[in-house]
Amino acid sequence: MKRVLLMTIACCLFAVKGFGQEPAKEDTSNPPAKEDTSNAPEITFEETVHDFGMLPFKGVAECEFTFVNTGKEPLIIQNCPSTCGCTVPTCPKDKPIKPGEKGTIKVKYNNTNMPGTFSKQFTVISNAKNSPVRVIIKGEVAANTETAAK
Repeated sequence: MKRVLLMTIACCLFAVKGFGQEPAKEDTSNPPAKEDTSNAPEITFEETVHDFGMLPFKGVAECEFTFVNTGKEPLIIQNCPSTCGCTVPTCPKDKPIKPGEKGTIKVKYNNTNMPGTFSKQFTVISNAKNSPVRVIIKGEVAANTETAAK
């Protein structure tokens, strides 16, 4: 009885599998058109890494990253998310940067309680053909002289 029941279930499974749809074949006769980026904006930074060097304990360091729109269309910065709350970039999201124009991204690094070396990054997301661009700040925070003196 068990054998008959198992054989019936197995036959049903094979029958259902046989009526399944065949996977769609990829149409290679008309490949998707590649987007023309010859006129697209392009963001070119003077530097993408800034080294603060030695910073005092519990301080704030600031720097600016300058870039140029080297493309042929207006550049629109959409966002500049950071990987850490201690790194705060301020992007020029209020107006498009015309071809040939410069712009700056200001970055503030708050090194409250972390002595030693650091390397933080943020990403510049825009309508540029080379978007996203990764930007890095690094340096070293001096040891806490308050606790070392005690």
